[in-house]
Amino acid sequence: MSRPIRVVFLVFYFEAWDALDAIYRGMLADPRFDPMVVSLPRKLTGYDKFRDEKKVSAFLESQGIEHERFKFKKSKDGLARLKELAPDYVFLNYPWQRNYKKNYQIEKLVEFTKVCYVPYFSTSLVQEPGESGVAPHQYTQPTHQLAHMVFLQDADTKAAFDANGRADHSFLTGTPKIDALMAAKTDVPSIWPIVRELPGGKEPFKLLWAPHHSYADRWLNFGHFNDQREPMLAFAQQHPEMDIVFRPHPFLFGTMTDREVMTQEEVDDWRARWDALPNTFTDLGAPLTSILLGSDALLTDGVSFLAEYPLVTGKPAIFWEKSVHWDFSPLGNIAAASTVTVHTMAEVEGAIAQAQEGTLPDRSAEIAALVKAVRPQPASAAQTIIELVAKDFS
Repeated sequence: MSRPIRVVFLVFYFEAWDALDAIYRGMLADPRFDPMVVSLPRKLTGYDKFRDEKKVSAFLESQGIEHERFKFKKSKDGLARLKELAPDYVFLNYPWQRNYKKNYQIEKLVEFTKVCYVPYFSTSLVQEPGESGVAPHQYTQPTHQLAHMVFLQDADTKAAFDANGRADHSFLTGTPKIDALMAAKTDVPSIWPIVRELPGGKEPFKLLWAPHHSYADRWLNFGHFNDQREPMLAFAQQHPEMDIVFRPHPFLFGTMTDREVMTQEEVDDWRARWDALPNTFTDLGAPLTSILLGSDALLTDGVSFLAEYPLVTGKPAIFWEKSVHWDFSPLGNIAAASTVTVHTMAEVEGAIAQAQEGTLPDRSAEIAALVKAVRPQPASAAQTIIELVAKDFS
């Protein structure tokens, strides 16, 4: 090899950087590669313009990752700079093109470089209505169809790529995200953003509450934050002995206002009342595995946390299931079986009380089945991906 392989990681969905982190760090330590990271702005649901590049940069800095900031007002200037960098490969971890500025979308990238895609989610847990197999949004988007290399976690999704003419461009490698989740218990320090002590030196019970952003039949339909918010506020007020950290999906508030489920005034009012309590906190960016490890229990209405929490902690999530949601995939059913499922606020309170007492139902066998299902190979997914890229370049 006459020169190192130049790889650029384009990042705006930093909340799922763990899908790329081990690949980047592996390449950084490998003389065959010359990797670099670029922070981009993004436009999430409910945003009126592209923003958050500063937030992306701050996260990368907190992880000790050197990076170049694309603060260009016009994405054509960012594209020109990217072409100057002359990457052999560009890595993405986010497939939906509407959230990228025009000139960072894959149609532009493939004109001058090879794009590699690593899905940001850990597992394919949900099927689309009317579909019996893998959800089409996992293999039919432009990112899936135009990427030079797509690295996949499960055999079913690989088969879907194969059946749609992408066999030579898709690879069953496992995902670095799963490896990171599994290794977190020994590799990652725990974090809890509320620091306080109860009378007598007793520590508060630490509950992480993580609502999803989907709320209607048009997309997943797991989230029901609008029904949860007032009961959970009352619960926090009634349990001053408990810390409750609210970890909304990054799209939650934007979806609520954009879809007119809540007004911005209602969001602001609820947030003000929640954040004013001494035993609550709203977390919008702590490293996921660290805050999962810092908690004593997780309450969520889905989706990926159902699998991620037990993979990180070895404990079942408390799944506050909405009465109607998109069907689980076969893998999703395995993940759901590892949870303690509840449907009413009374059941939520009962499950949290069990978690406090250490009497939540045992799900160790179901969690073991989940671990077996999500790791197609024992080898490091990141190292497998690195070797595949090196072979492709040679």
